[in-house]
Amino acid sequence: MAKPIGPRCNIACRYCYYLGKEKLFPEEKKFRMSDEVLEAYTRHLIHASLAAGMGEVTFAWQGGEPTMLGLDFYAKALALQRKHAPAGVTVTNVLQTNGMLLDDDWGRFLHDNGVLVGISIDGPKQVHDRYRLDRAGRPSFDAVMRGLDLLQRHGVAHNALTTVHRANGGKGREVYRFLKGLGIEHMQFIPIAERGGPDGLAAVPQVDSDPGPPVTDWSVRPRAYGKFLCDVFDTWIKRDVGRIFVQHFDAMLGKWLGRPGGLCVFAETCGDGLALEHDGSLYSCDHYVFPEYRLGRITDTPLDQMLWTDRQTAFGQHKRDSLTAQCRGCAFRAACNGGCPKHRFATSRSGEGGHNYFCESYTMFFHHAGQRLSDMARLVASGRSAAEVLA
Repeated sequence: MAKPIGPRCNIACRYCYYLGKEKLFPEEKKFRMSDEVLEAYTRHLIHASLAAGMGEVTFAWQGGEPTMLGLDFYAKALALQRKHAPAGVTVTNVLQTNGMLLDDDWGRFLHDNGVLVGISIDGPKQVHDRYRLDRAGRPSFDAVMRGLDLLQRHGVAHNALTTVHRANGGKGREVYRFLKGLGIEHMQFIPIAERGGPDGLAAVPQVDSDPGPPVTDWSVRPRAYGKFLCDVFDTWIKRDVGRIFVQHFDAMLGKWLGRPGGLCVFAETCGDGLALEHDGSLYSCDHYVFPEYRLGRITDTPLDQMLWTDRQTAFGQHKRDSLTAQCRGCAFRAACNGGCPKHRFATSRSGEGGHNYFCESYTMFFHHAGQRLSDMARLVASGRSAAEVLA
């Protein structure tokens, strides 16, 4: 994913792990991807994707808040994609935004160019505004709702990204019904668990025996997140299978069908979710944007030469190779694979370090939903619709 404006944002969500990344660029003033970096990224991503045998090239734009760059930047980006993509190659664009800066010009541009938009909504107004405030401490909910309305009026394909934190962790049914009432048909629920680090930066992810500093007071508790998933699942399965798509449930159904991956969080190994900063620096993962995980700069080294290296392979395999004994012996290992290494700062039942903070969350969900996932998997495997599980 590309971060063309780096960590710059028009709001200051209290739980954002990325705002503090400004301190990694002490000489930076503008935080704007240059034309040189943009063209190098475009050219190299297309080449690397085709070399890997992918039939589609996807440009994912994140931040910070990427719409702060304005429409001209993305018009230029799409023009470069047309310039460098060979005939017949499908190129798609995905943009993650808080929606607050969208207007009709944005709406027309996003629709006409087939851009898929993820919009960040944490739930009803009181919940959303608990942590998603602007830099003056003002709530953002009303502006986000105007952005969502604009996307829907212009027919822009969109989904909702909802972070699950201390304020909404016990409100799974309420949050799901709220998003459904907004007409959202695709939902992502991302749990927040952050540990404080020096100088306002999130602590470097670790998988060693040191459990590190405690989580922040906005981090969702493992049991609360598990209950959130179970409550959303119980609400969704009653009447929304096949009509509303929840990323976590889609990934788990794939697991129950014996399919790999789906989400990097649950894949056996990782290392495919790299992050390109505005200055062209490539990092092993957007959760690992720290100097020790910097792979190089795209204007100096071709992308594929940074992607397919022993160093990055080792980064991805460390996820599999560093599982605790509790993980290795777990009946749900194939579904979870120890979760994201970023969250491996807890201790296992035997006191072993490097255990996933959300272990309790995931096992709670697997025990709760496993039988119904099995039922849906059998339906799909026999050529029928998973929605028949409602019958």
